[in-house]
Amino acid sequence: MFNIKKTLTIAAGVAGALAFGGAHASADTTTSTSDYVVQSGDTLNKISAKYNVSVSTIAAQNNISNVNWIVVGQHLSFATTGTSTTQASSATTDTTSTQASTSTTAAATDTTSTTAATTSTTSSTNSDALNTLIARESGGNVNATNGQYYGLGQLSAQARAIYGGNSADYNDQLNAMKAYIAARYGTAENALAHSNATGWY
Repeated sequence: MFNIKKTLTIAAGVAGALAFGGAHASADTTTSTSDYVVQSGDTLNKISAKYNVSVSTIAAQNNISNVNWIVVGQHLSFATTGTSTTQASSATTDTTSTQASTSTTAAATDTTSTTAATTSTTSSTNSDALNTLIARESGGNVNATNGQYYGLGQLSAQARAIYGGNSADYNDQLNAMKAYIAARYGTAENALAHSNATGWY
C-alpha cells in the first residue's frame, strides 16, 4: 500500500515551472522517456528540476490532477525534451534585473524630485532673506549711501573692490551683494540672522 505525502514546497515552484514549460515547449523536438520512482521528500518541483522538464508535463503524462500531492513509491514515466534550464534562469534573472533597475530608477527619480523641491524651497527662502536684507540696508535704492557704504547691500569700498557693485546697475550690485554674502556667511539666512543679532552684516 502506498503512503500518501503532502508536498510542502511544490506550491511555490509550480507557477515558475508552468511558465518554464510554456516558454520552452517548442524549443526542441527531440524527446526521450524518463522513469522515476517517487522517494520520500520528493516534490514534483524537485523531479522537474532533476529532469529538466516542467511540472505540468510530468503531471499531465502521469494523470496527476493535483500537483500539490504525490504518492511516495509512485512510478512516474514522462517524455523529456532538450530544453534548457539556463535559458529559464536567464529569463528570470533578466526580469529580476529589470525590476531592480526600475525600482532603482524610480527611487532615483523620487530622490531627484525631493532634491529639486528642497532646492526650490531653499532658493525661495534665500530670496526672502536677501530681500529682507536689501529692504533693511537700502530700501532697494541702488544710489543709497552711508559714508563709505553704497548701493543695495551697502557694501563698503573694500568689499566693492573685491566683489564689484560700484556701478548704479541693479544686477551688478545684486550680484556683488550675493557674492559678499556667500563668501562671508554662506547663505542669505545666515547673513540675516547676523544682521538681526548685531544690526549689521
